[in-house]
Amino acid sequence: MRKIALLALFASLCFCFEITDMAGNKIKLQEPPSRVYSPKPYGSYMLYVMDRKLLVSLVFAPSEEARDFLDPIMYELPALGLMSENGPITDAEALLAQKPDLILMWDASANAKRGAIDDAIVKANIPVAYVVAKNLEDYPKVFRFLGKALDRKERGEKLAARFEKTIAGVKAAVAKAKTKPKVYYAGGFDGLTSECHDSNHAEPLKILGDLNVLRCNASTKGGHGHESVTIEQIRRLNPDVIIVQEKMFADDVFNDPQWETIAAVKNKKVYLIPSLPFNWFNHPPSFMRVMGLQWLANVLYPKEYPIDIAAETKAFYAEYLGVELNDELLARVLTPQSLRSAK
Repeated sequence: MRKIALLALFASLCFCFEITDMAGNKIKLQEPPSRVYSPKPYGSYMLYVMDRKLLVSLVFAPSEEARDFLDPIMYELPALGLMSENGPITDAEALLAQKPDLILMWDASANAKRGAIDDAIVKANIPVAYVVAKNLEDYPKVFRFLGKALDRKERGEKLAARFEKTIAGVKAAVAKAKTKPKVYYAGGFDGLTSECHDSNHAEPLKILGDLNVLRCNASTKGGHGHESVTIEQIRRLNPDVIIVQEKMFADDVFNDPQWETIAAVKNKKVYLIPSLPFNWFNHPPSFMRVMGLQWLANVLYPKEYPIDIAAETKAFYAEYLGVELNDELLARVLTPQSLRSAK
């Protein structure tokens, strides 16, 4: 009996599950994590697609418009706010009340530091692991890391492999293209907020052939500058294509005399970025951008990348989000404004 009791005590004290995170830190847990929090929205989204049951809380509450595309659990979890290099989460005590057994931080550098972690979390001795992803092409590594860290290796490999295949296919199509269109990203309700060509919030345009017409340096603003531009600038740049964040602007731009002389507007090459349940381009820049790559590659290079975007969207949503899109749901994702160029 004593031997059995000692074995049971050892088992309860054994930290038998070890994680080596993407910054090289070793984290020892008693068992695979079952209650996980990521203080960045794109981290929460990746946890959701890995295994939604692991989530203990979100950064931001999802929109009501996205409800039909997400598991009900997403509307039951508390939303606690950000934790970043600029400061702690909104309510550390509320997070501690959720009793996470792992916190997944997100950094663009392998030299990640714990400085951004709130003191209360450090004192509570909650294990912290770092995801390191500088760009979209790092995401397959992230999926594989999460597969190991969350004890979901098969799931992580499956999502990583599809991601890699998609990016490779898009790059091959771009390499075949003899001409590359000039693209302007129009943010804001007036279309006059954009991103520099080196912004991580405009990275899909870099992969698609470095197409962003707004050539400026966003590095001094954390890699995403939300640049204010003027209509005069856009007229001088005269983009062939405009991709739009806000539906209001996509609806109004063809009736606005300020924009009528711009090539993209004259030629009806203005498209609304799909955003359900998460944005396909940025805000936040999540794994959904790989679907945005396919959509934009098909729009910009229809001969080189002649996919069935409806079929690809259905397959992606089924595999990553676990939702089967019927015709009504598909039409809400791929709106007429998103597919205007196919006509």
